[in-house]
Amino acid sequence: MVADKAGVKTKRHGTGDRLALLWLRQDLRLADNQALHAAMADADRVLPVFVLDQEAGGPWAPGGASLWWLHHSLAALGEAYGKLGTRLILRRGDASTIITELARETGADIVHCGMAHEPWLRRLDAGVAASLQADGRKLATHRVATLFDLDGIRSKTGTRYGVYTPFANTCRALPDPEQPLPAPKKIAGPVRLPNSDRLEDWCLLPTAPDWAGSMRDTWTPGEVGASRRLHDFLDSRLDGYGASRDIPGDPKGTSMLSPHLHWGELSATQVWYAAREAAAKLNGVRAGGFERFQGELLWHEFAAYLLRHNPAMPEDPLRPAFARLPWRDDAKGLQAWQRGRTGIPIVDAGMRQLWQLGWMHNRVRMITASYLVKHMLVSWQQGEAWFWDALVDADLATNSASWQWVAGTGTDSQPFFRVFNPVTQGRKFDADGLYVRQYVPELKSLPDRWLHEPWAAPDVVLKKAGIVLDHDYPRPIVGLDEGRDRALKAFRETVQHRSDEPEADEAQDAAE
Repeated sequence: MVADKAGVKTKRHGTGDRLALLWLRQDLRLADNQALHAAMADADRVLPVFVLDQEAGGPWAPGGASLWWLHHSLAALGEAYGKLGTRLILRRGDASTIITELARETGADIVHCGMAHEPWLRRLDAGVAASLQADGRKLATHRVATLFDLDGIRSKTGTRYGVYTPFANTCRALPDPEQPLPAPKKIAGPVRLPNSDRLEDWCLLPTAPDWAGSMRDTWTPGEVGASRRLHDFLDSRLDGYGASRDIPGDPKGTSMLSPHLHWGELSATQVWYAAREAAAKLNGVRAGGFERFQGELLWHEFAAYLLRHNPAMPEDPLRPAFARLPWRDDAKGLQAWQRGRTGIPIVDAGMRQLWQLGWMHNRVRMITASYLVKHMLVSWQQGEAWFWDALVDADLATNSASWQWVAGTGTDSQPFFRVFNPVTQGRKFDADGLYVRQYVPELKSLPDRWLHEPWAAPDVVLKKAGIVLDHDYPRPIVGLDEGRDRALKAFRETVQHRSDEPEADEAQDAAE
């Protein structure tokens, strides 16, 4: 017997000692895991398994920061499963072969897993389904990562959405997502456990040099850490979210939930309902933050929607005309951008935060991306690839959709001809310089007036602050006017300006 989402006891469909495999990917949680609940309802015993298949994704295999997170998340999940009565099996290699062989080895006639949106995972699922079917077995997929059925969301004329705002409005008009499912209190595992790899043998953590120190101090991967961060945000920061989320120096300005959502340590549904409940306690007085936060959840949903219906989005511009943009080959400039040595303080602060924490503030993601693709005229794909390797929340949908938004190459984008001035952005969103001074400490003695534009500071000011340009801190690798003019020229040469170019939707900047 098992309890359904309403707590009603129902009989399992299986009889005797039926076993189901639970194939985990980006749903590393016990609560509100539809695949887990379906496996428990379908069989007497459940065997969870995670397969590390680093070949399936090709260039989109997990990067170094993602692997660091994965190690700790799997360690936490394995401990949680052990307390409930079963064991998390780890295998490394070709997932299609491993899942089929493991089902055969254990006698499982069904494999449950979460529905994937990444193109390579969808191909993998099709291959696994065919392999299992040939063996007299079945693959069952479940919606574990999104709020709504992305295949069912269409406009009134039956077409797919390409712009965020009407998509979000449609989602808000839909019936609420189903209430989150509770975590099971006990899971019966197989009588005889198959062999499992040791997590330590996968060597997912950095050795020398150990670049993960600040990440360890910042993050607690796993379902418990995810729940703690969610409720800390909702209890103390939701009411001011709308006003503070764009201020990178405000430690309470953002939820920092993105890696937990990406790895499925929290479901979007859990966050949706928890945020609504927290907003209700504010009695509508300061609940504006909820509307803005809900919009971010729907942007995450929209990115998954775009990827599901545009599988080439991580590599190709959604607006084909922009495939002709004359991007520059600038290896030296790209390296300076990656290392936070562009000479633009707000950009360098963001890139250094990314390296230290495996994460970057939402507003600064937009600023750093804009500087790369507009002022430097380096392709968004190169920036996307660096973020992919450096982010603990490297989600293919949100990463690629957000880069295309900034580059102006997507269907719902900031126009390419809108070029952010990073000095203006820095002064507006880091007026007191807290963010820049934290991550670019060599500039900490500069007065606020010159902090975001040190190259323009008088010599006497630089001397008093102990700064020698090009020694202590570089001059800009490209002049702001020069870069802007070059970007506009590239745009004009690529597509003819039209009055119906999409306006920037400032509410949706980048993946948080």
